[in-house]
Amino acid sequence: MKFSFVTIFPNLIKPYFEDSILKRAVDNGFVEIDFYNPRDYSKNKHKKVDDTPFGGGAGMVMTPQPLFDCLSDIKSKNEDLHFVFLTPVAKQFNQKDAKRLSKKKHIVFVSGRYEGIDERVVEEFADEVFSIGDFVLTGGELASMVLADSISRCVKGVLGNATSLDEESFEEGLLESPTFTKPQVFNNLSVISEFLKGNHSKIRSLKFALSKAKTKYFRPKMYIEAIFKDIK
Repeated sequence: MKFSFVTIFPNLIKPYFEDSILKRAVDNGFVEIDFYNPRDYSKNKHKKVDDTPFGGGAGMVMTPQPLFDCLSDIKSKNEDLHFVFLTPVAKQFNQKDAKRLSKKKHIVFVSGRYEGIDERVVEEFADEVFSIGDFVLTGGELASMVLADSISRCVKGVLGNATSLDEESFEEGLLESPTFTKPQVFNNLSVISEFLKGNHSKIRSLKFALSKAKTKYFRPKMYIEAIFKDIK
């Protein structure tokens, strides 16, 4: 899997791949990353990449020329590209998207800044457009990292134990059940006793019940959808 990040602030992203699981993924060749800065393609003498919006309004908008030239350059040098733009005004990314996108060969994340990207760039290049939630960030870099992290975990070989994906949140349309580790008792708080008895059938049933309860409490809409799916 290769990730290309299109951003005017590549140094915000680079450190995230210098530690932990993603560092090992890069070192072991499961994930490859590179960066493209739209400023390098700007024909403005000051290397500007933004201008005032037509129709009025506060803030600035990323202009089409640097991004058009940048993305065209990436396209000319690579095959099997999948362009992903990050914006609050899009479908919300989920675990199913992560698993599906992990099968892609090369994903290009385009991170907007200011008040966003000139829509003509999105219409010309975007294969998919995603949001990570109903809130606004100062730029798309954090969202790009969120997607890259989530997708990377689904790439074969990235996680030491691939079965750890099976019991995570959203795999059954539910949140993951509570987890515990040693010590058995801490500050007079004990682990659920059934988890200590070694009856794996009962443990699975309890985990599923707790998963449903947790989902019902924190994500009632998700819970209703999961129950309706079981009924069908």
